[in-house]
Amino acid sequence: METAALTAEQLRASLPRTAFAFRGYNVTNLGRTPELLAHPSYRPVVRHALQEASEVCSEAFGKRVDLVARVRRRRETTLQTYGEALALVMGAELAQLRLLREFFDIDFGDSPLCCGYSLGEITALVAGEVFDLSGALTVLLAMSRDAAALARDVTLGVVFSRGPGLDMVELEKLCQRITQQGRGTIAISSVLSPNSCLVLGQRKTVAALKQQLHDVLGPTAQLRENPDRWPPIHTPIVRQRQIPDRAAVLLERIHCSLQPPKVPVVSLVTGTRAYTETNARALARDWIDHRQQLWPVVCELLRGPIDVVVHVGPEPNIIPATFKRLSMNVASQLNENSWSAWGLRTVSHITRNRPWLRAMLSDETSLLRAPFVQHVVLEDWLLANAPEA
Repeated sequence: METAALTAEQLRASLPRTAFAFRGYNVTNLGRTPELLAHPSYRPVVRHALQEASEVCSEAFGKRVDLVARVRRRRETTLQTYGEALALVMGAELAQLRLLREFFDIDFGDSPLCCGYSLGEITALVAGEVFDLSGALTVLLAMSRDAAALARDVTLGVVFSRGPGLDMVELEKLCQRITQQGRGTIAISSVLSPNSCLVLGQRKTVAALKQQLHDVLGPTAQLRENPDRWPPIHTPIVRQRQIPDRAAVLLERIHCSLQPPKVPVVSLVTGTRAYTETNARALARDWIDHRQQLWPVVCELLRGPIDVVVHVGPEPNIIPATFKRLSMNVASQLNENSWSAWGLRTVSHITRNRPWLRAMLSDETSLLRAPFVQHVVLEDWLLANAPEA
């Protein structure tokens, strides 16, 4: 997604209407972090953040981990270094927020809302001062080897419909019927939109799902297999190694502020602003084996007082792509030459600058705002606006 051409002054002024969206783990995790580390002005901040994450990794794995060297040499992470990938993404995300504050006087803490896809939600809780980096990352790293080991026979499938929305209930029932045959577990891991979701399945379960998809969901439903291997976080597969309950025990022992996040977090566990003074540990436990509810979070951002979304992390993908698809679809509807399109354009124009009215509208009407929300990919913006060396 192209970064909006906002100056530092414009971004600072828009902060009361800006949401921060944190990315999660991906098969590539460096993004433009090497460029941020190489910049003379940014280098100390980025290096310090990566060193902090490296120290937690080294302690957790009982061996020296040097994320600064990895980034400097542009060595991508792999499934075999899944734990280091988690630390790298979290360290890079926190570094970007520090650069934004220290060089541009734009403080994440002044934002009204944030969210995070997968790992990004945990980073959002660290940035929001619910957990500290050491505690949150230690729990993730303790589970990372088992999660990566489970990935060896797991396939990711993208289920989508070129016509009507997917019947998620029927899809879930089909996954359960395949699972109960005893040849592996398959489950929805993320709901991206009303007509797309991700499934993760062991062994040949994704192939079985593909074979039965049309019979259950109709001819418009399609499934595309991803060639990469993915740790089956956000599915019941992780229960096979007791990962959720083991993590829950560890979560009891780490520092937690016992306060709501400094910036309200729209949780992908629930699709709502769910965090209170006391439930962060419980939600973090559910985060491990519950599907990601991205679509309700997108609706919440569009319904709220949000005109700008800042995408945090190396090469953010899922959340920007979801917004881009939605914006293109809405723009296509608005540009049609029909009475219904004229009505949509009128509603869109009226609500664009009236936050009080937006809050009274349905999710469907709020979606009309999608083409008018500006998006900032933070690593691109930081490099484009970097101080002269």
